[in-house]
Amino acid sequence: MTAAGDPGAPTGSEPRTAADGSILGLHDVRKRFGDLVVLDGLEMTVDRGEVVCVLGPSGSGKSTLLRCINLLSPPDSGRIVLEGEEITGRGNAGIDFVRQRVGMVFQQFNLFPLQNALENVTLAPRTVLGRSAAECTRRGEELLGRVGMADRMHEYPERLSGGQQQRVAIARALAMDPHVMLFDEVTSALDPELVKEVLDVMRELADEGMTMIVVTHEIGFAREAADRVVFMDGGVIVEQGPPSQVLDDPREERTKSFLGLVLEH
Repeated sequence: MTAAGDPGAPTGSEPRTAADGSILGLHDVRKRFGDLVVLDGLEMTVDRGEVVCVLGPSGSGKSTLLRCINLLSPPDSGRIVLEGEEITGRGNAGIDFVRQRVGMVFQQFNLFPLQNALENVTLAPRTVLGRSAAECTRRGEELLGRVGMADRMHEYPERLSGGQQQRVAIARALAMDPHVMLFDEVTSALDPELVKEVLDVMRELADEGMTMIVVTHEIGFAREAADRVVFMDGGVIVEQGPPSQVLDDPREERTKSFLGLVLEH
């Protein structure tokens, strides 16, 4: 899961690491919505090529963590460092730097309904990165083939299943050649029989060395694909470690209680 070189990195643009060897670092990150504290001094680093699965109950701050990392919802205080560059605060590397390096796949597919699968995948690199239509088409066809959608690339979203739409959404994120991929409960809106096809794509990305932070309730995926499992509650990291330790022999009572409820289902 830590193969050299992240897949999909643009030619001549290798991911960089900070002095401590991490590609991403969150330091004393705090976020609140009104009186509700969502992230409470969160500390976390992610190494290049590492797959981190984040577990926790609803409202624990998992999705907000991802939205802070890609600056969709910037933290109120604290520091986030991406590839050695601080992306929080004035005068630092900001949203353009992040958009070029961090891809995100959401629970809802958010595909453009009037564009087919290939057009959905090629739009951002063409308009944001300024790449030629021919280059974007070639890359889009390659990525859709990679996620098992080569035979459906000219179909519109309404003619695709939920699992197929989510695979197109993954290809769309990869089309920006990200160095870090964020996944926010991407299977939770899918029927159970469609979950496997999406998780299989994510497993392939993990095996190829993509740096990934995955918010999920899929314990089996976390056990198989993660290098590290993080359990969050109340806006803090309660426990983290290898899957075998956190999932099979948790040390904290809150982790035990949560896993007991999840594994019963």
